[in-house]
Amino acid sequence: MDGHDEASLATEAVARLRAVGYHVDCDDDFATERRPVRDLPLGASVAQLAERIRQATTTEEAADVLTELTAAHDGILTALEDVLVATAEFHDGLGGAADPHIAHRLRYLADERLRIIRGDLAHTLNALADWHAAHPGRSTCTQEVPAGEREQWAVRACPPPARTVLAPPPANAGLRR
Repeated sequence: MDGHDEASLATEAVARLRAVGYHVDCDDDFATERRPVRDLPLGASVAQLAERIRQATTTEEAADVLTELTAAHDGILTALEDVLVATAEFHDGLGGAADPHIAHRLRYLADERLRIIRGDLAHTLNALADWHAAHPGRSTCTQEVPAGEREQWAVRACPPPARTVLAPPPANAGLRR
């Protein structure tokens, strides 16, 4: 490589490393503010569904998110079931004493437990989709500042979302197996 190609490669490496959160100590010649677009890790993509539900202002918006989770052909739960079954099939061929038990347990999780979760979420999805209502505690933010407000407050045009305080579990809610 010539010097220009090496510098370009180094600058690109710094940009990519910083885009995924690494601190890179380098010469100023290689430092860049550019952050290449990259796909989110799968877990982060799924976590975005939770954030979309937290920001939903209508039952339809929440139902749309749950559709991505529960879709029979390409939903997240369908993919999770496939992972559990594939892992069970993998254990079937290992030959260890515990492997048939592990495979059986994975199939049980896929067939029984995941079916319960899928059913409950599908029921919730259908109820939300049929409800057709705005969430009473949330409003759509237009990012517009009322006419009487000074321009300096434009960054605070929307009120911050209300914090939800979770109630502690009942005292007799122990773990069951």
